[in-house]
Amino acid sequence: MIPALLLFALVANAQVPSSKDAAPPIEFSCPMDKDVRAKGPGKCPRCGMKLEAGISDLLEFPVSLKTLPAPVRAGRKATLQFRVLDPKNGRPVRDFEVVHEKLFHLFLVDEELQHFEHVHPEARPDGSFHLDTVLPRTGIYRMLCDFYPKGGTPQFVPKTLTTAGYSKPLRKPDLKPDLARKQGENLSVGLSLEPPNPIAGQKTLMFFTVDPASGLEPLLGAWGHLLAVSDDRIDMIHEHPAIADGGPVIQFNVIFPREAAYRVWVQFQRAGKVNTVAFTVPVAQLR
Repeated sequence: MIPALLLFALVANAQVPSSKDAAPPIEFSCPMDKDVRAKGPGKCPRCGMKLEAGISDLLEFPVSLKTLPAPVRAGRKATLQFRVLDPKNGRPVRDFEVVHEKLFHLFLVDEELQHFEHVHPEARPDGSFHLDTVLPRTGIYRMLCDFYPKGGTPQFVPKTLTTAGYSKPLRKPDLKPDLARKQGENLSVGLSLEPPNPIAGQKTLMFFTVDPASGLEPLLGAWGHLLAVSDDRIDMIHEHPAIADGGPVIQFNVIFPREAAYRVWVQFQRAGKVNTVAFTVPVAQLR
């Protein structure tokens, strides 16, 4: 038996856990919009996705592309077949999270950065995604595959497709700065930038003003969608509004990674009509 005085000393010297030793509070974040964080569970105010307490490792999931016929001929119907592979074992992925109401978003642009599509390949039971399309002209097309495999993280995987009969050397299109107001299906869109002259690697605030704003509706779970592509087609950036409430001003925050001219497409929905307009934003290097 421990003597009473010794027992008292042991108790008196015992370390009581302090608030400093307590486990740090769990922070929840959005898998899609990483800067959206909260102290508890909930949904992302931008994209509506469920906030998660532990984001998985940032592994890139490869995407294989098969075309029928092969090669694709411009002006003729073709089927694009996408298959997502598990980076750990190379097996096809079959389960995906719904992101902005769809399992797979595909952005497609031509080499001149004049043709733009935001479409959604159809999911098949084997986990592949199929898209029937007609590419308008002979050339090189760049695609951005946007999907979220269960157990992984949201993915933005670029792919390239060259049509039959194309052998010209790849070149940059001659993109001139273009920030003029644009007319869509049933609204016009203006653009202002902060800073007025964007710098590569630094945040650019892009303020889009729509007129009229009455009847503005969410498009695929967001107040807008933006795709920015560099003139050499290397950088492809997909963003959703950072600040938007259904009013006339929709703010996107974009970090352009390099000095280049960027073709920027934005999409807004009003009264059931999807409006797609494009601007050209010059981005300089910090001197």
